[in-house]
Amino acid sequence: MEENEELNEAHNDNQIDSQDTLTKVTGMYKDWFLDYASYVILERAVPAIEDGFKPVQRRIMHSLKELDDGRYNKVANVVGHTMQYHPHGDASIADAMVQIGQKDLLIDTQGNWGNILTGDRAAASRYIEARLSKFALEVIFSPKITEWQMSYDGRKKEPVNLPVKFPLLLAQGAEGIAVGLSTKILPHNFNELIDASVKHLKGQRFTIYPDFPTSGIIDVSNYNDGLRGGKIRVRAKISQMDKNTLVINEIPYGTNTSSLIDSILKANDKGKIKVKKIEDNTAAEVEILVHIPPGISPDKTIDALYAFTACESSISPLGCVIEDNKPLFIGVTEMLKRSTDNTVDLLKAELEIQLGELEEQWHFASLERIFIEKRIYRDIEEEETWEGVISAIDKGLKPHIEHLKRPVTEEDITRLTEIRIKRISKFDLDKAQQHLDNLEERIAETKHHLANLVEFAINYFKELKKKYGKGRERKSEIRIFDDIEATKVVIRNTKLYVNRDEGFVGTSLRRDEYVTDCSDIDDIIVFTKEGKMMVTKVDAKTFIGKNIIHVAVFKKKDSRTVYNMVYKDGRGGPSYIKRFTVTSVTRDKLYDLTTGKASSDILYFTANPNGEAEVITVLLRQAGSIKKLKWDLDFSDVLIKGRASKGNIVTKYTVKRIEFKEQGVSTLKPRKIWFDDVVRRLNVDGRGELLGEFKGDDLLLIVTQKGVVKTILPDLTTHFDEDMIVLEKWKPNKPLSAIHYDGEKDKYYVKRFLVENEQREEQFISDHPKSFLELISTDWRPVAEIEFVKPRGKEAKPNQTVDLENFISIKGIKALGNQLTTDKVRNINALEPLPYQEPKESSPEEMEVVDEEDVEPTKKDTKDSQQNGSSDQHTLF
Repeated sequence: MEENEELNEAHNDNQIDSQDTLTKVTGMYKDWFLDYASYVILERAVPAIEDGFKPVQRRIMHSLKELDDGRYNKVANVVGHTMQYHPHGDASIADAMVQIGQKDLLIDTQGNWGNILTGDRAAASRYIEARLSKFALEVIFSPKITEWQMSYDGRKKEPVNLPVKFPLLLAQGAEGIAVGLSTKILPHNFNELIDASVKHLKGQRFTIYPDFPTSGIIDVSNYNDGLRGGKIRVRAKISQMDKNTLVINEIPYGTNTSSLIDSILKANDKGKIKVKKIEDNTAAEVEILVHIPPGISPDKTIDALYAFTACESSISPLGCVIEDNKPLFIGVTEMLKRSTDNTVDLLKAELEIQLGELEEQWHFASLERIFIEKRIYRDIEEEETWEGVISAIDKGLKPHIEHLKRPVTEEDITRLTEIRIKRISKFDLDKAQQHLDNLEERIAETKHHLANLVEFAINYFKELKKKYGKGRERKSEIRIFDDIEATKVVIRNTKLYVNRDEGFVGTSLRRDEYVTDCSDIDDIIVFTKEGKMMVTKVDAKTFIGKNIIHVAVFKKKDSRTVYNMVYKDGRGGPSYIKRFTVTSVTRDKLYDLTTGKASSDILYFTANPNGEAEVITVLLRQAGSIKKLKWDLDFSDVLIKGRASKGNIVTKYTVKRIEFKEQGVSTLKPRKIWFDDVVRRLNVDGRGELLGEFKGDDLLLIVTQKGVVKTILPDLTTHFDEDMIVLEKWKPNKPLSAIHYDGEKDKYYVKRFLVENEQREEQFISDHPKSFLELISTDWRPVAEIEFVKPRGKEAKPNQTVDLENFISIKGIKALGNQLTTDKVRNINALEPLPYQEPKESSPEEMEVVDEEDVEPTKKDTKDSQQNGSSDQHTLF
């Protein structure tokens, strides 16, 4: 406090002094800071648009070219050579060179250059070697069209910009932080950049997206052409090896296996996910094995890895480059257009220089031929002075130079005098003419290229792709991501307790009644006997209200959980019955489920996770002339409405008690479930292909290309393998028909079988390495067509149609089946199935259609809720 007072007094004194004398520091601050900021922006952090290099990178490439003799150079030697041009320490040069080398495009490396997958650093620069790649030698250097400047100490010349004839900036990407601005240009695919350049030259529209060396899956829907405000999401590629093991084969850009594993371990320590063990088997390719404990859902764990670890991250690009010594903010499309146009200009400049050189060669070759063929060299024998020699040759040439394209200069004549006698004596007229003809052909070809410059540039790009594009296919898979709700995938690592009488709920009430497992990001819903309801965040201890009758984890937009309730409306008032759902509320707001009258009281309450409607018995107190003291009520006769509905009147008399009589069935309509192939997820929002209407015990049928069949609950969190070829609603009495090749017997077989084991995975073809599934059908009466191999010297056997239903009867799933044919098969095609009248399913009784949004599978909900103590238990008062 005393220090603050002293500071305030000093500040007040300064204010008083400043009124008398005001010292400006704008000159020094403005000049020095602006100079420093400009230097950092232009000379360190931001690449030039002309060649895509930062100064240190350009100087490294220039040094490598000066040292280039086809052999490897020690990186320490290259770094020392680069210091002639770069006025900074060797560490910054070595780091920049390693970054270029790890991109595997411009530098041919030897030794330990580090690993972008694991994050391992490169060895010291004295141990590793480098040389320019063939690609770099072809597209980066062209001294004749390079603009040069003096180095920082004036001893050497260095390029202002390298004549790069390729969109190198987009291929390598760039990242840098300067004073007041930054840049983040993401790397793009080599072949796609060439294709886009060709499209631009043809006047066609194009779109390019990032491609990362670490592979992974990317969502580019908000890329915004790489401009400020854009964003891409990157994910690791995670698959299920078995029910207790996940494998990560590709990682997001900007991470490595070490940082990824650390993030998983931290999430495990915080209780967000449950992991038993992690193995890192990464070498040339990524392989991280994540072992999960038994009973933990692999699909939910995959989602949790995306939600709580570095397995998913977002990258915000920012396209900033230097043009005319000023920062320029442009998108990747404009960058590629400018780079392609610049390449065309560079090619034109090279062709013009080449044309000039060829014409100069033709000119001197023509002069040389005239000089020797017409024996003009003999005219100088009598000359005694240099001027006389020049004049004699000039005089001798004049009758023969009408066809030349430019006048003969003294320099030309001087070159003629330097021809050796040995060359004159061995001069071959035919070879000289062939040389001239060859030069004329090359001149005509060069002029043709200049006249058709765009076509020449297109062929140039196509040749680059042909020579260097192999092995540079896209690594990152482009896909639209589904949004993962953290509350649905977080591991419930905390226990929730309730003190019903005093009205408290929380995670610290360990001496009170246990309710359910929850997580620290969950919401909970609480009901009291007075007819009050509240949704609140999980906390150590929260007061809701006395006489709590129900507590559960709250699911937002849950329209399948139906609450059945009978309540008394105020003191001595009538009783009402109502059914309602709670899909959205304001957190920590106390809602009244009755009409709000004092002394209202809940007489009966149940929470039903699948909309069950039970039967209850109402008993009245004996009073006056009441004749009917007992009767049954069926909740299925009551419509499901909102929580604010008043309900239907039960009786105006006093209720003695209400008894549960009979368990009811769900009154909700079966859920329609769709499969969205774009995000490869199930949904109930109408996106993608409709799989059918699912009741509580309905399952999905899945068949993979590996010959694996399984049935699963239609869980909206399920991840589907890339090799899935069948996904539909499972009908237990519907057979599967398969044509498969048995590697051991070297023959094709047909089998038909039923899937009998629920929620189990089974292989229905042999595990021989050469065995494979040729065709699978879920039609009732499938038909296939066989195309046969044509024998040598014979006519091909006509195609054969096979009715699979009559070909083989239904057998067990492990049966081999019947041999399809003894002839050699070229191809097998599925034809239109034979007509079949499918038996209709009996529709369940349903009272009301409820909007069903994002909900869990029925059977799983029921099981989880029973384990967590939130099933449709009956609360009687």
